[in-house]
Amino acid sequence: MSNNYFQFKRFIVRQERCAMKVGTDGCLLGAWANGGQRILDVGTGTGLIALMMAQRFPESHVTGIDIDGEAVCQASENAAASPFADRVSMAAYDFAAMPADAFPQRFDSIVSNPPYYIDALSSPDPQRTLARHAVSLTYAALMQQAARLLEPGGEVSVVVPAECRQQMESAAALAGLMPTRLGAVRTTERKPVRRYLLAFARGDASQVGVENTEIVIGTSNFVALMRDFYLNL
Repeated sequence: MSNNYFQFKRFIVRQERCAMKVGTDGCLLGAWANGGQRILDVGTGTGLIALMMAQRFPESHVTGIDIDGEAVCQASENAAASPFADRVSMAAYDFAAMPADAFPQRFDSIVSNPPYYIDALSSPDPQRTLARHAVSLTYAALMQQAARLLEPGGEVSVVVPAECRQQMESAAALAGLMPTRLGAVRTTERKPVRRYLLAFARGDASQVGVENTEIVIGTSNFVALMRDFYLNL
């Protein structure tokens, strides 16, 4: 059984009312993604990534949105109890169907640990299905909305299972977004890549270089990413 909370160095994430608990994927994305003055966390869940981005970018304002109203309530409580309460806000939105006037200003950075099950059977728990299955938010919808909401030069960053990389890159390309950064995540040096951290921005493929990194859980590059967050590092 998962703990009801997760203690980080500067904030606590309570999670008993959220389908998706604190996990390594979200922690990696929150520590890796580029930021800016205005940051949007899509599918915020517990608010973990929003809080990590607020800690890393002290001049930013971070907005977290989620289709699950119960998750939004818990994320709001987590934000209010954090040192970043005046710079983090939460709202209940269906990102795929969000009205054009929901946010009058664009964002410098959009981050998302999106639902990733595409062809698998849905969970009997509706809340868990929303969080884990790409039925309410497809990769195509995520990238199309992100392209519309990004400032020129802004970046959308996601984390996906290795087998979903191609689908996410195709969705980004169809939305007019080109890859800018890639982080390959391994659980050990000898095992295949388990996750990809991917970042995209508007631009011409001939003009945008892709920055490639590899992260191995537990090694020095992982520790460098997570040192400001994990208590035991």
